[in-house]
Amino acid sequence: MTNHPKSLTGVDTPAAIIDMHRMQHNIQRMQARMDALGVRFRPHVKTTKCSPVVKAQISAGANGITVSTLKEAAHFFDDGITDILYGVGMVANKLLQALALRRRGCDLKILTDSVDSARAIVSFGAEHGEVFEVWIEIDTDGHRSGIRPDESALLDVATVLHEGGARLGGVMTHAGSSYELNTREALAAMAEQERSGCVRAAERLREAGLPCPVVSVGSTPTALRAEHLQGVTEVRAGVYVFFDLVMHNVGVCSTEDVALSVLTTVIGHQAEKGWAIVDAGWMAMSRDRGTQKQQRDFGYGQVCGIDGAVIPGYILSGANQEHGILSREDAPDTDIAARFPIGTLLRILPNHACATGAQFPAYQALDEEGGITEWSRLHGW
Repeated sequence: MTNHPKSLTGVDTPAAIIDMHRMQHNIQRMQARMDALGVRFRPHVKTTKCSPVVKAQISAGANGITVSTLKEAAHFFDDGITDILYGVGMVANKLLQALALRRRGCDLKILTDSVDSARAIVSFGAEHGEVFEVWIEIDTDGHRSGIRPDESALLDVATVLHEGGARLGGVMTHAGSSYELNTREALAAMAEQERSGCVRAAERLREAGLPCPVVSVGSTPTALRAEHLQGVTEVRAGVYVFFDLVMHNVGVCSTEDVALSVLTTVIGHQAEKGWAIVDAGWMAMSRDRGTQKQQRDFGYGQVCGIDGAVIPGYILSGANQEHGILSREDAPDTDIAARFPIGTLLRILPNHACATGAQFPAYQALDEEGGITEWSRLHGW
């Protein structure tokens, strides 16, 4: 973490900017929601992969974290966080990494959704004298991985783990299809589907005489729209810390809540086309076009002034590797060169904060006084 005696006008572009005030507001909002629902909160840190951000989440009341890579687990364990869920299905060739972390004192939980994976885990554990804590992933919406709550495979996997000497830690699910919704009613219904499905899986395990202490659910939309979480012990969510335009379209935040933006400079014009050219292309914004299938397509991002205020009607409509095309949504702006002269600094709100953040080795954290602090970001696996 490096302090720089400069403001945004002294930052080289393109750069990833964190609005610290917005970020802290988002953290407090989610933590307050979890406290009101009476569950512990285990944030997913894959969105930011950034120690100062995660420390702010822990300080606000989070208990443990979720990671998407074992490199993240090692990094945040080195920061002093011991309660870590590796939220991706475990395969045999990663068990040595997991073992090394546990031997160092990390309370690492791992995940499976198949008999083959469960057998590999217990075999490796027996060979190395290690009792892994394993959670079973539940599919509550047909979106990605997991075992359906009423599938016979649930008990098969649990039995292999339990009888093979692993610690059966619980069940977890992620209603990723909530990203495809956009009304409070639909999100509340999905949150209930997620909750009831995961609780049902836990009940089946307990009815079979198998332990299931943890029932873990969550996505940013369902966490913010759940009406109750009876039977759930913890919630996970990640993108809420920054939010983005996809979450804006889903309906769980406003553009004023989006804490991540890309600082960019106008470098040219194609006046007859109504274009301003900026130095943030897809290498800065990412290729993610997550708003393209939603009710409003923001292209590669929403254009804002250097103060972070939205400039209505202007988006990053196209992107090459290092060139972004800024234009008006409804009709070409024939005064584009006068409106955005060469050298103008702008900020672009991203479609998907996780993908845009991943393009940068560091964030420039902007405080309320306009000061900048550089926060490094983890890369790789």
